[in-house]
Amino acid sequence: MPAARKASPTTSRPTRSRPRYAVIDEALREMIVQGRPGDRLPSEAEMCERFGVSRMTARGVVDRLENLGMVYRVKGSGTFIADQPMHRPPGTLLSFSEDMRSRGLTPSSRVLRIGQEQPDEETRRALSLTDDRPVIVLQRLRLANDIAMASERVVLPGMMAAVLAEDLENGSLHEAMERLGHRPVVARGTLRPEAALEEDVELLGVGLGTPLLVEHRVVHDGDDVPIEQTTTRYSPSRYVFDIELRR
Repeated sequence: MPAARKASPTTSRPTRSRPRYAVIDEALREMIVQGRPGDRLPSEAEMCERFGVSRMTARGVVDRLENLGMVYRVKGSGTFIADQPMHRPPGTLLSFSEDMRSRGLTPSSRVLRIGQEQPDEETRRALSLTDDRPVIVLQRLRLANDIAMASERVVLPGMMAAVLAEDLENGSLHEAMERLGHRPVVARGTLRPEAALEEDVELLGVGLGTPLLVEHRVVHDGDDVPIEQTTTRYSPSRYVFDIELRR
């Protein structure tokens, strides 16, 4: 993360003809335009004093800018100008590590949990499981240049147990799967908004209930065998998905 420096103050002041939240919104947007990613914005307390508003009003303006991907919060440090969100192009299956490296960023992960468990019925159907072997469950926080981008829960069939010996913090899961003879080729799934949970607040630095982009997908190998069931919860201010529709 860039070294934080406080953004230049603005001279904007609320007027009787405009709602105070609109004046604050305009002032913060001006700071964002004039500042740089990583610059710290005024705290809620500073905005309350400067604009004569309640903390709820100040927080509401910042919440809106965060949902638009213009700012991000760091617990205990403040609110900062965000980088432009990353765009994931349609139609290409890339691992997170490949995607970040292609952007000149350093991918890494923090392993939150790894182990084996008995699959539930949804996983049995998704991975076409026909035996009673436990599945591999991997939960990771995915980072780019040490900034949290997404949290991920991956379920693999028992035949992938060898990945437990791989470096899954600095290495690529898909590359490990390919070394086992199962190259990820196609992914099918859905992308939908879901409210941030308590664990998202801690991992992604978002507010409780903030709409996240959540991807549910099943990855198949070249023989169309399902080899991975994944749920990925993306930070809404740091990741956007591009689409292309044709008639």
